[in-house]
Amino acid sequence: MLIKVLVAGLVGTLVGIALMIGVIAIFGSDTEDSTSIGLGSLPISTATLSTAPSSTPTSGGGSSGPTSTGGGGDVAAGEQIFASHCSSCHSNDAGTPSPLPAAPNLAQLAPSLTSAVILNQIANAAPPMPAGLVSGADADNVAAYILSLGQ
Repeated sequence: MLIKVLVAGLVGTLVGIALMIGVIAIFGSDTEDSTSIGLGSLPISTATLSTAPSSTPTSGGGSSGPTSTGGGGDVAAGEQIFASHCSSCHSNDAGTPSPLPAAPNLAQLAPSLTSAVILNQIANAAPPMPAGLVSGADADNVAAYILSLGQ
């Protein structure tokens, strides 16, 4: 009985691999317009999310409303939140490895990120990163800080 189960599993795996190869051969693997960024076991989706602040906006910005570069957050406040909630796993210094090897160096990733991508990762993270580590204005501030690392 165990042999039959193992053989069935092996056959299923081989059929799945053959099917994937066939789909790639027929339709190609063009990812030229793809903008996903892999972070550990969860790729960050570039789905457009509403990044409108849920609380009173911070002062100091000439922009009225969120932008794809994180104009809705306070960089200085985000740096403090990053230090207390994120820096134990993520590096914020380009060229310096993150304390947790599975966690990306956010200074190196920052130029390719948007506020929406960062906010999505914060809200929907996968282990080892806990989802919802910060939220609301704090998440907006962390996103603004991370984006500032790429400038």
